[in-house]
Amino acid sequence: MYRDHTVGVVIPAYNEEGFIGDVIREMPEYVDRMYVVDDCSTDGTWTEVIEAARTDREALGLDEPAEKGRIAVTDGGESLADRAICHNMIGRVVPIKHKQNLGAGGAIKTGYLAAREEEMDVTATVDGDGQMDLSQMKKLLNPIVEGNADYAKGNRLLYKEYRKEMPKFRFLGNSILTFLTKIASGYWKTMDPQNGYTAISGYALNNVGIETMYEYYGYCNDLLVKLNTKGMRVADVAMPAVYGNEASSIQYSTYIRKVSAMLLQNFLWRLKMKYLMLDFHPLALFYLFGAAMAGLGLLGGGWSLFAKVVLGDPLFVRATSSLLLFSVGSMFIMFAMLFDMQVNESQEVQDESRIWRLYSQSSTLLMSIYSGTLFRNSRKRDTKSLYTRVTRTSRSNFSRLMTLTTLYLLVMLTP
Repeated sequence: MYRDHTVGVVIPAYNEEGFIGDVIREMPEYVDRMYVVDDCSTDGTWTEVIEAARTDREALGLDEPAEKGRIAVTDGGESLADRAICHNMIGRVVPIKHKQNLGAGGAIKTGYLAAREEEMDVTATVDGDGQMDLSQMKKLLNPIVEGNADYAKGNRLLYKEYRKEMPKFRFLGNSILTFLTKIASGYWKTMDPQNGYTAISGYALNNVGIETMYEYYGYCNDLLVKLNTKGMRVADVAMPAVYGNEASSIQYSTYIRKVSAMLLQNFLWRLKMKYLMLDFHPLALFYLFGAAMAGLGLLGGGWSLFAKVVLGDPLFVRATSSLLLFSVGSMFIMFAMLFDMQVNESQEVQDESRIWRLYSQSSTLLMSIYSGTLFRNSRKRDTKSLYTRVTRTSRSNFSRLMTLTTLYLLVMLTP
């Protein structure tokens, strides 16, 4: 147990021979269960899982369970036996083998269902390829056991020194998916949604709707949308990226297409459920109206160019109208994003230590500028008063930093 909370760890494994054994043997002692899910591997992964489980049991001096029954898990009317074979527990390892390949998300889902049946207080997920530093697990568990979050995930993008090991093409792709997931999920401060190093509380696991969880590589993004719709708090935990000699099985052409379509579908579902059905907020209408107006503006702009080039019609009136439509639509979308940020601000838990340092540095810079020649004008008293109000009334360090930066730019640009 960890701080009086039972801890389970889901470990999906597909062709992880040479890696999965080390993950099992190096698992921290406070972990009560390891749900190792073999997703129809074609190498020696399963044999390595069994051997490593026995080694782990002997190392900890654990006895074999008195009852060797298998976990019976329901899945929306479908039993675990319909999708996997759950073997007898070996020490603290529950070996589970899929009957057919269900993908990374399918393996995580199977492990979550097993952990939910055993009523684990906290369930973490760790990949079977050894890319995740197990010493960092406590950082994911702490926000949950302290009651500050319902779900915690790793973030490799927050600090430059943490993402230096990440290949550039992965960083670019992850940054794009981060932005798309922010819009789809409503967690606007959360980064690195593809990080599979996570932890979820038993309460969230029981209420988020695991039965409908996406079973492809975008399961992390899908789960964030479900958590937001249920009003769950999410913690973003900074940790370094780790890469070894393992080969990725992701086909990026298929991955991008599937995950992008899933995010769009989930975004529309979240707007309907959270802001129209479970509650009402006009931001859903702002999004829809803005998208319609912006779309009409783009179509109108395309038609204007076609009419000018092919038909020789005047461009000014049509182009101006199209630009106006697009501008109004974009404005509505921006307002919808702003409303969404405000609604979900209390559902995000993030380490602001770096932001606080940036804020302090910016404050020092502004005061230095204030005492110099820049403020030697008649507006000196008004600007100082505004600076004082900003630092006292801003709701967060990040908002202070943004407001002070805006103030600095206004002062620089004002004659």
